[in-house]
Amino acid sequence: MDWEKIRIPLMLAPTMLIITVLFFGSLGYGLLQSFGYNPAIGTTEMSLEAYRSVLFSAEVAPVFWPGLWLSLWVAFASTFISAAIAIGVALLLRRTFVGKKLAVFFFQLNLPIPHLVIAVGMLMLFSQSGLVSRILGEMGIVTSPRDFPPLTQDAYGIGIILAYLWKEVAFFGIIVLAILQSLGEDYESVAQSLGANRWQRFRTVTLPLIMPGLMSASIIVFAFTFGTYEVPRILGVQHPKMLPVLALDFFLNPDLNARAEGMALSMIIAVIVFALVFVYMWITARTVRKA
Repeated sequence: MDWEKIRIPLMLAPTMLIITVLFFGSLGYGLLQSFGYNPAIGTTEMSLEAYRSVLFSAEVAPVFWPGLWLSLWVAFASTFISAAIAIGVALLLRRTFVGKKLAVFFFQLNLPIPHLVIAVGMLMLFSQSGLVSRILGEMGIVTSPRDFPPLTQDAYGIGIILAYLWKEVAFFGIIVLAILQSLGEDYESVAQSLGANRWQRFRTVTLPLIMPGLMSASIIVFAFTFGTYEVPRILGVQHPKMLPVLALDFFLNPDLNARAEGMALSMIIAVIVFALVFVYMWITARTVRKA
């Protein structure tokens, strides 16, 4: 037996086993409870009643569908805008200029900061009673803090999106910058020598080269922003609520019968994320076959 071929799999096996058991165990537990299986309250008969309630009932559906659209809007907007800003910043940072290392350092500075801290910072700075509104009120730019535009705890999720941008732009930027630095500028120089202008070089050369890494990062960011809890809980409103907040509200309901709806919401979140990952894998496979 060739020890070198199995050494790495054997070394990774304990960690992968724990991750697999915890992940699929939690997923299976949530799936069973979404079907109504909850021996703690004496319900062992499984059905799709929780899903029917979430999707169609007069009690839950009116909060589910607005929450779904808000979650999709926040996830797509945060991902797309973060990627667009990161590409522009990465294209600037790959150039040689005085103070480049310092600029890259400050660009990456907020990466270790937890999303929870950023959400609290957004609330303290940009809420209608926050620091910025008070400063503008003292300067006479707004007559009172109430006249400050609602950038947090608004129905359109603007504050949530801004909090994600604050964090995810740096995440995207590091990936894009690393790809650009590894590629160099030879391809673009060839395109320039053939008469391509700056936009044509970006559209036909740079963007296709960074797209695989950009797509991978986009899947990660979308999955996180679609399924995370703390930022929309702090910066969101009572209605509509993003799906993770809504799911936990059902799960923590004193009436344990509501837990099935909470788990059904969690399963819907998981299905949407898994579907997006499979679509990405399908597109990637097609791209590789064409290449």
